[in-house]
Amino acid sequence: MASTANRFSLSLPSVGSSTLKPKAFPGFFLKFENSNPLSLRVNRVAVSVSNGGVMRSARICASAPVIDQSVSEASPRAPTIVDVDLGDRSYPIYIGSGLLDRPELLQRHVHGKRVLVVTNSTVAPLYLDKVVDALTRGNPNVSVESVILPDGEKYKNMETLMKVFDKAIESRLDRRSTFVALGGGVIGDMCGFAAAAFLRGVNFIQIPTTVMAQVDSSVGGKTGINHTLGKNLIGAFYQPQCVLIDTDTLNTLPDRELASGLAEVIKYGLIRDAEFFEWQEKHMPGLLARDPSALAYAIKRSCENKAEVVSLDEKESGLRATLNLGHTFGHAIETGFGYGQWLHGEAVAAGTVMAVDMSYRLGWIDDSIVRRVHSILQQVKLPTAPPQTMTVEMFKSVMAVDKKVADGLLRLILLKGPLGSCVFTGDYDRKALDDTLHAFCKS
Repeated sequence: MASTANRFSLSLPSVGSSTLKPKAFPGFFLKFENSNPLSLRVNRVAVSVSNGGVMRSARICASAPVIDQSVSEASPRAPTIVDVDLGDRSYPIYIGSGLLDRPELLQRHVHGKRVLVVTNSTVAPLYLDKVVDALTRGNPNVSVESVILPDGEKYKNMETLMKVFDKAIESRLDRRSTFVALGGGVIGDMCGFAAAAFLRGVNFIQIPTTVMAQVDSSVGGKTGINHTLGKNLIGAFYQPQCVLIDTDTLNTLPDRELASGLAEVIKYGLIRDAEFFEWQEKHMPGLLARDPSALAYAIKRSCENKAEVVSLDEKESGLRATLNLGHTFGHAIETGFGYGQWLHGEAVAAGTVMAVDMSYRLGWIDDSIVRRVHSILQQVKLPTAPPQTMTVEMFKSVMAVDKKVADGLLRLILLKGPLGSCVFTGDYDRKALDDTLHAFCKS
């Protein structure tokens, strides 16, 4: 059974915003927005095709830009916009350079007159003042508070979360307040969870500053904190008003953080976008060298992939779970080895290799995919095996409380079929899992 969404998106200057659904073209819509230059983009997306339990996706894109000669070269370039389609909770992802210098983008999504920016001790000196300026420039009625949390995965817990609530309550914020997450995935997850819980829900905005957050964690509304027994076990699905990705923030990102984020980019190609994976194989040197055009494309394509999945399966009943390739093994590494010892993407990279190894042992993929996965992860200098201190029993004990366990059965995301196809299943030979664990760990 296939679910297909077809989209024509037409951007015109100074038209206002409206959506037309012509009867002659069921499943299509025309969207008019204020933006320059004039452009026409046609997308046809076919997703979630189930064939013998294999989840596939196909994407056909055509782009035909028409340049508006009246637009000055000095004019700010319109951001790329990827829409997350969730009905009345839909929101845009803005992607581009210099977006923090475009106050209108943030201000249109602020509700009320009070804003709380949640950030950390690393990001605050770099971008907090710029964000406060973007929120208040030409907008004197808005007042901004901020709370600066310690930096690191080990602080993604209830104690640190309470610091956000403390600041919000001390500042007497109300239900029309807006929370703004400024930072990486840890900040985005905690700020979103705080927004979901404070006064039973206030608006929030994501401003991700790492590749990891820009291509994955800021999109889709997963929020939460860790527990000592497992990662991300406490949280809520809560969507932002918008995601603003200023690619200039990657200029200050350490190389290790850049590589960590690329693990999630690689994931999209493996599970649903073979063409994107092949592009990565050719352009990984440019991504590692921070080529602006390569990074912008990788972020855009990743966000498109995630937005499509989230639009179809917001609460992770099936299809969305496939975005967690390597995460069950990876979360076990993070929990067992200690939060913050490895970056999330490093743990996911090793977990991906383990998932691929298990897929091969089951006879679901050929060895060429195994080799290509090893090759691209080694090129990024990401781990291809768990830490030596991890044991089989450590993996099993943590995986037993994974969020994907249902009725005592551990379900895994595994590759099956050609590149770009995967399954989310509990129907696998348990011996293959044991063999993989023993191949990578001490007994």
